[in-house]
Amino acid sequence: MSGTDGESDANAGGTDTGGTGRNGGGSAGTGTGRSGGDGDGDKTAAPPPGLTTPRGRRPVVAALMLGMALAAIDGTIVSTAVPQIVGDLGGLAVFSWLFSGYLLAVTVTLPLYGKLSDTFGRKPVLIAGIILFLVGSVLCAAAWNMAALIAFRIVQGLGGGALQGTVQTIAADLYPLKERPRIQAKLSTVWATSAVAGPVVGGLLAGYADWRWIFLINLPVGAVALWLVVRHLHEPSRPRPAARPRVDWAGALAVFATGSLLLTALVQGGVAWPWLSAPSLGLFGASALLAALTVVIERRAAEPIIPGWVWRRRTIASVNLALGAMGLLMVAPTVFLPTYAQSVLGLGPIAAGFVLSVMTLSWPVSAALSDRVYNRIGFRRTAMIGMSAALLVLLAFPLLPYPGEPWHPALLMLLLGAALGLFQLPLIVGVQSTVGWAERGTTTASVLFCRQVGQSIGAAVFGAVANGVLAARLLDAPVDGLPGDLDAVTRALEDPGAFSAAATDHVRRAVDAAVDYVYVGAAGAAALALLALITLAPRRFPVITEATDAPEAAGAQGRR
Repeated sequence: MSGTDGESDANAGGTDTGGTGRNGGGSAGTGTGRSGGDGDGDKTAAPPPGLTTPRGRRPVVAALMLGMALAAIDGTIVSTAVPQIVGDLGGLAVFSWLFSGYLLAVTVTLPLYGKLSDTFGRKPVLIAGIILFLVGSVLCAAAWNMAALIAFRIVQGLGGGALQGTVQTIAADLYPLKERPRIQAKLSTVWATSAVAGPVVGGLLAGYADWRWIFLINLPVGAVALWLVVRHLHEPSRPRPAARPRVDWAGALAVFATGSLLLTALVQGGVAWPWLSAPSLGLFGASALLAALTVVIERRAAEPIIPGWVWRRRTIASVNLALGAMGLLMVAPTVFLPTYAQSVLGLGPIAAGFVLSVMTLSWPVSAALSDRVYNRIGFRRTAMIGMSAALLVLLAFPLLPYPGEPWHPALLMLLLGAALGLFQLPLIVGVQSTVGWAERGTTTASVLFCRQVGQSIGAAVFGAVANGVLAARLLDAPVDGLPGDLDAVTRALEDPGAFSAAATDHVRRAVDAAVDYVYVGAAGAAALALLALITLAPRRFPVITEATDAPEAAGAQGRR
């Protein structure tokens, strides 16, 4: 990289505490800082185990994109087939667990897969993830009732957790810092394409074939990805460790149990039972006790699933908190914007989905171009610019006229996607570049884990905010007997004869106000992300300079 890279100056100084890799895959370096801050300055790591030549990388990149497509398209393609699934299997009261169960499995397994990939290598973890996802897909296609389908979706989620974390980690292994935005932009494009293609493919299969095909089409995609990984991803043998690697199974079980109870409380609270009911309080209390037990277990473990250095290092801790806040704010556009588009603007489900999808068009473009910014001013400043722009966009949403035109929120989502692309990718690339190979899987998993938990908390918090505002606005409605929660109101508005013209306008204005408050809350989450970067993140990330293929470069001190 050029000498203008804002992250490369060793004068960042200070000490980034925490251990180095133990598995021989590359250390965190030994450079010393010179002036206070968080980093050791530039450090040099051994070349990451994996393919390094452009020709050899192509089939592996194809495998990563296919693997990411499996996870990316899953939620959108299933959501469009819910009416057909419920009509065939029943279970209307619990169908939301088709998504909640999958999300829970993905979230709570991310730390485990990150640690396993650092301990045993990326390839076996990715292969296991693809196989688990495909097995879950076959079982979902064969489900005989809703309970079985939910259970098999959890199996899919166990594979999805390995896919999401390991694909991002291998992408960082394959490309040096200068080229890393290229692969990240490709992965972002996969998500963008899936957001648009998922509802279309799911609707076509559910309408003209059978909903079971939405799971069976995963098989050829996954089979090709699996073949490419087995054939083309070669990790060089690493030095045999002095002691046999030990897996912290007790910690893994504790993390899984804690996450499961917490996410269940967040997902079901205010939906299946009131927030202050015995089930909610019991789940939150039990998750708090298990969290304390998890901390005790992890502090005593020789190789903890979530090592303490993930939170002791300012760089990683600040990125975890910032991306957790981003997960929180993402609930506003992804969950509440379609409701706004249908209930306030009067659009159909497909048109409402496209209002949201424009965000996925600008996101990968912004991410692909972000290296031109952070190479000049640094990761932290680039991310702060992106989140500052996102904050302004979120605050602009409540200023939209009522009822407004569809292009108004679409334009804001286009700008929001560009802002978040400038925020997220520099932080992920930056934090992955501060650790060696033996810690990169754990680091990447911690970042994705925090983002997923943020989304779950956001769904619960903003759902409560929206329903509270809606109930307050409906107290003086011109008709009695109106539903008090956002989902029920949205369904009622789909029936043109449900309310009088005056009542319909009142209800639409109530929904508009509820979504406005959600966007204000999302702006608050954006402010929290900025606060984490301002107060915790070092001015310059302590980047490790990755060695080139030249043998003499492996021990050289990097200066970029």
